Amino acid sequence: MILYRLNEGLAYQEKILYRPRTCFLMTQLGDPVPPEVDSIREKLKSALEEHDVALIDADSEVTGGDFLFKIWQMIVAVPLAVAVVHEEMPTTTQCNVFYEVGLAHALGKESIVIKTPKARIPSDFVRTEYIKYDPNFEQRMKKYLDNFFKQGEWYELVAEQVERNPLLAIDYLRRAFLISGDTRIKAEVANIRGDFVPPRKSEKQRRDPFGRVLN
Repeated sequence: MILYRLNEGLAYQEKILYRPRTCFLMTQLGDPVPPEVDSIREKLKSALEEHDVALIDADSEVTGGDFLFKIWQMIVAVPLAVAVVHEEMPTTTQCNVFYEVGLAHALGKESIVIKTPKARIPSDFVRTEYIKYDPNFEQRMKKYLDNFFKQGEWYELVAEQVERNPLLAIDYLRRAFLISGDTRIKAEVANIRGDFVPPRKSEKQRRDPFGRVLN
């Protein structure tokens, strides 16, 4: 997968420190935070810990660099992104949250929106399944996480079926590894890279003004 730097259009060529079995939380940070958001965060953290998945957010580390670029790097590195929205969140905060959801979608990350009953969802997300924070929240979150890990198994299966396209196979294996954290998958990637021999460049052919090859 080729990644591009935000707002620059240039290929990102630095090493990415992937974080398997990690979830990036997109929500209101700092004070004051609505009590329901804190409650959702704690229940989400508990559900993730049952599956040995860590929960991080934009405040989990300090880089001293560009804040948005840090968020982009964190989303790139994880397999799962979860947004939490509340009706009392400032409009600017909700805009930031949904912008980050868009980044996660564009980067091919598994993602889900958790909303309080009165929170409004933008029209672009009307057809997107979300989890409502109600008495059934924990049960629905468990079902989502079960499906999340099944998705990792599916990515690994698809990778086996696209061996003729090594770049695509490696990308699916990367997704599978981020979800499961299984080091065996890294070995599969190494094997694909070792078996792939790039085609040799043919000698430069001389052509006439009409593009026809000259002997």
